Amino acid sequence: MERKFIKMDLGTLRKDMMQAMKDHDKQKKEVISSLVSAVKMAGINAGDRENIPEELVDKTILKELKSAKEQLDTCPESRADLKAQYQYNYDLIASYAPKLMSEDEVKAYITEKYSDLVATKDMGKIMKTVMGDLKGKADGKTINAVIKSLIK
Repeated sequence: MERKFIKMDLGTLRKDMMQAMKDHDKQKKEVISSLVSAVKMAGINAGDRENIPEELVDKTILKELKSAKEQLDTCPESRADLKAQYQYNYDLIASYAPKLMSEDEVKAYITEKYSDLVATKDMGKIMKTVMGDLKGKADGKTINAVIKSLIK
């Protein structure tokens, strides 16, 4: 059950930011610009600002997506204007984020590859092994929920 993940790179983000500038789409340009800045900062923190690996770009986009989701979830219902802006930001960032595995895909992957480990019912050991393998491919909360259901 091998999945193909499309990796995002900094060049694509920059190209899309330039296109948004040409299209005079200020909101889109600002969102993509913030992604570019976050990726550059992650590259600097990782010690290489020139050759930022696609995995780091994806990881940074997922982190920004999580922040955008929190913004959207905590926005008061009375602020429809802000809610619409946050929804736009979230949707745009999500379009750049790598596709994460669904709960069913995670369950199938774990039962196929780690059936002997699941049989031990050692939650900590299973989480440690599976998280290392699925890092950046599936959400940690999803993995946790699937493992809990499997060891019942």
